Amino acid sequence: MNRRARTALVLANGAQRLVELRISSRNRATLGRAEQASPSTYPAMVAAHVALFVVCVWPRPARRVPHVVEIGALAGLAAATILRLWVIRTLGTSWNVTAHVSPNMHIETDGPYRWIRHPNYVAVVLEFACLPLAVGAVPEAAALSIANALVLVPRIRAEEALLDALPGYRDAFAGVPRFIPSLGRRSVRPRPGRASPEA
Repeated sequence: MNRRARTALVLANGAQRLVELRISSRNRATLGRAEQASPSTYPAMVAAHVALFVVCVWPRPARRVPHVVEIGALAGLAAATILRLWVIRTLGTSWNVTAHVSPNMHIETDGPYRWIRHPNYVAVVLEFACLPLAVGAVPEAAALSIANALVLVPRIRAEEALLDALPGYRDAFAGVPRFIPSLGRRSVRPRPGRASPEA
């Protein structure tokens, strides 16, 4: 991938992120009273995402990765984009990047939530690994992925604590994996009760 293509790829992903922030802000305004999961980790998450784009667009000596790795990274990035758009469409106005959980959120068991509890975070993990790899930033892909994991672990734990307290969530997602689908394990539509499996 040449420099112009790398820059276009990073800018396109950055533009997508800005659109997502706008959607999130609009949705957050509709949630009313909602508690944020691990608010202390949000600034670190923002910093990690900014670092991701800065590192990927920063001029560097041409570093070629094997063609198969580049293709795999681009495929992973495409999968992450499709997955995130699927999540946003599925959650509708409940989706937000700040992990605000409202006691009145709908427990969503359709879309990717049929098979995993946190598809949005799967998309994030793929992006942090695949975007740097696609532009030849191999060591940076590893470093950024570690930084991202350090932010996501406490955030997911805090979010799940909020969700578990909501009526119907545990029953709907009993046995459903967090990140990797497992054959025969699917969420079930809950009886009356409201919550969203992921902000």
